Order: sequence, then C-alpha cells, then structure tokens
Amino acid sequence: MRIFHLLFITISLLMSSLVTAHQQKEAYTTVLFNNNTGNIEVSHRFYIHDAEHALGRILKRHTDIMKSDETQKDFANYIQQQFRLGDQNKQLLELGSVGYEIEGKFFWVYQEIKQPKTITSVYIQMRALQEVWPGQINQINVERDGKTSSVRLSDDDDWQKLSID
Repeated sequence: MRIFHLLFITISLLMSSLVTAHQQKEAYTTVLFNNNTGNIEVSHRFYIHDAEHALGRILKRHTDIMKSDETQKDFANYIQQQFRLGDQNKQLLELGSVGYEIEGKFFWVYQEIKQPKTITSVYIQMRALQEVWPGQINQINVERDGKTSSVRLSDDDDWQKLSID
C-alpha cells in the first residue's frame, strides 16, 4: 500500500510540473545592433503553447499555430503591433517584417530596420500577451558592440529607456 501511495505522489508531482511547464508566461526579445549589416535586427521568441492559446483568446477563434500558415501570420502581425522601438528622442523606428518560423517548442518573429546614424539610447514598449495574462513578462535584451542591456516588462510598464552607448 505504501508503494502505491509513493507512486501516486510521484505521478502527481510530475504531472503538476508538466502542467506548469507549458505556461511560462514569459517571452524574450533580442534587439541586436548588427554592425556587419548596418541594421537593427529584432527577434522575438514565444513558447508555441502560449502563443496559440493567447491568439485563440484574442481572435476568439480556434488557432493551430503548428499547422496553419494563417495562424502563424496572424501571430506574427500581432507581435509586430505590440512591440515598439524608439530612438533617444522617442522617435518611433518603423521596423519591417523579416518573417517568422517555428523552431522546436518556440515561435520566432523577426523584424529589422536600418540603424540610425546616431543613436545613444532606445525606448522600448512590449505589450504582447499582456491583455490575456496580466502576469506576462516580456524580457528585452539589447546588444550593441558586445554589451548587453536588459529590461523586463510587465503589464504595468509603458515605455522603458535603455542606454546603449
């Protein structure tokens, strides 16, 4: 009887960790100042499960990000609307879409823009998935000349400034 009790506890703990593993409620964005290309390259990484679940709630329809090109495009467009990047004068940098892809358990969205001639800091706003989950955290890493600055944005945050020089 004791073996069954221990087995039950072990299975219960394993199942609870699997359930929470699906719902990380975190996304990661890298803003890279690429001196080789002269561009600012942005890559957003989301867990597929979170992306699909949130998009279904936002669009109020069934979504299948693994099988539907339309759902993938809808999610990429949504992310591009939720992420804003400005220069030190708060002038919005109009990022263009480079594409999106599925890689393992992640959905990636890519954007870029030509680097402004002089830029000493950036203003960042990232609202993705926060209307679905107020606890959603979006971590932004800005890389320039081998240095990285980071900010974690919650639903209470608006524009955040990072110095990059």
